[in-house]
Amino acid sequence: MSILSILLQAAADMTPIAKMGAGIGAGIAAVGAGMGIGNIGRGALESIARQPEAVGDIRSNMIVSAALIEGVAFFAIVVCLLIVFM
Repeated sequence: MSILSILLQAAADMTPIAKMGAGIGAGIAAVGAGMGIGNIGRGALESIARQPEAVGDIRSNMIVSAALIEGVAFFAIVVCLLIVFM
């Protein structure tokens, strides 16, 4: 037997574990994004309460930060879905 066939067999045996790991990874990515955006919102509200005149700057920075976090979360979920369906 060649080493390649042994590695392919080992990879085929691990498919259910990889799918379970992908599901858990997608859940962790969604929860992490929710927690991150919640922290951004909390920080923005505290900042606005301290300096109401800076509402525009704080809001725009909050939206950009939340969009970046959402982008990373969507990327992680798509990667996990690709693992599940391959």
